Amino acid sequence: MTDRERIPTPLLKKRLPSGRGAMLQPNATGDGEAHLTARFWALVIVTGIVTGFFGVLLMLILFTVEHAAFGVSSDGQGFSAAVAAADGWRRVTPLLIGGVIAGVGWFLLRRFTPGRKSEADEVLWTGEGRLSFRRSLGTSVLSEIVIGLGASLGREAAPKLMGAVSGSVAAEWAGMSAAQQRLLVACGGGAGLAAVYNVPLGGALFAAEVLMGAVALPLVLPALACAATATAVAWVYLPEHATYLDIPEYRFDLRLLVWAAVLGPIVGIVAAGYIRVIGWVSHHQARGRWVLIAPMIAFAVLAGVAVAFPQLYGNGKGMAHDAFVGVGSIGLLAALAVLKPLVTALCLGAGASGGLFTPVMSTGAVLGAALGIAWSQVWPGSPIGAYALIGAAAMIGAGMQAPLAALVLVLELTHSGFGLMVPMMVATVIATAITRWIDGYSIYTARLSSA
Repeated sequence: MTDRERIPTPLLKKRLPSGRGAMLQPNATGDGEAHLTARFWALVIVTGIVTGFFGVLLMLILFTVEHAAFGVSSDGQGFSAAVAAADGWRRVTPLLIGGVIAGVGWFLLRRFTPGRKSEADEVLWTGEGRLSFRRSLGTSVLSEIVIGLGASLGREAAPKLMGAVSGSVAAEWAGMSAAQQRLLVACGGGAGLAAVYNVPLGGALFAAEVLMGAVALPLVLPALACAATATAVAWVYLPEHATYLDIPEYRFDLRLLVWAAVLGPIVGIVAAGYIRVIGWVSHHQARGRWVLIAPMIAFAVLAGVAVAFPQLYGNGKGMAHDAFVGVGSIGLLAALAVLKPLVTALCLGAGASGGLFTPVMSTGAVLGAALGIAWSQVWPGSPIGAYALIGAAAMIGAGMQAPLAALVLVLELTHSGFGLMVPMMVATVIATAITRWIDGYSIYTARLSSA
């Protein structure tokens, strides 16, 4: 059997006595169209460095706004507690101000950058154009400001976008091919997620599995290098510890494995519905002059609902953490599982830009915890936090249609869950398969603009 062509050519030219092809191992194929040249590797490192600093800048903006609005500590810890402690207008006013900033800011940005691209997913999957640095930066800064003021959106979209822009600009400046530019954009996007959540492995898998759609060596290697670089650079300001602190190390139990098999189909159906809602509001998003007032109305509604449920402010990190440590009644957890998707969709439909990773994961956490409490009435003995971790992994895996990245991200975010790996895998596989069978969209493809 003859060797298939190997690019780059290996240093050792003499083949082994078997004569078998060096590239029969499926993941160790040639580079394809995106050649991993020395110049490309240099751009991977540059993209990681720039992405790390963008992550620092955007999180500095977010934490500064949170501190000014609610008195949150300078590192962003304790956001939910600070919101819950705020009384009356102290809680509502920042979100109302956020509605004004969002309306005016995005109206002006879209008016003065018409036709410019600021969606990394769309550029990667449709190839319709390059990312606009000016529009992407404006979108990212506005996104972090309104999230800091309480909008129910994820903070990761902005650093993901600016990481992708960094890769796009670097590739264009260096004259890289279209395939090399696409890979750099994906690496930068994953590195942005990695930097702000301190999840280098999860960020790399996000770039490969979600953005590029394949876990092959020529894709994984640069994704790992870029994510590791960005995460290390971000440590100049962001903490090196887990995003979710003090999560117990839950142990495996048979009741959890059985419950995971029951939970999987439920989460799969819920995720499919959630994705459809996200897709509907994305395609009926406020446009034109409606962008001026729609965020004000949407954020006012969110503020009204959050009088009773302050956990709905922000990306949902606080409510996920409470679920992970087993805090909350079944009534509260069930209410949050219903309300969080609705207020997140409301913010998106109003024309705001932001991420969905944490809002979706937190919905899975509280849903898992609520159903876990109910399950405990039938088969007691397992901690509620364990049910929440399994639910979070299943929901984000189904939502992203990326089970491998989802499992790794939950482990890295909490530095816990290794004892629950088998139940988490069972629930995530079933949920992802059910969502794929029902509809096939993800929280990212559902938001793509009309062709």
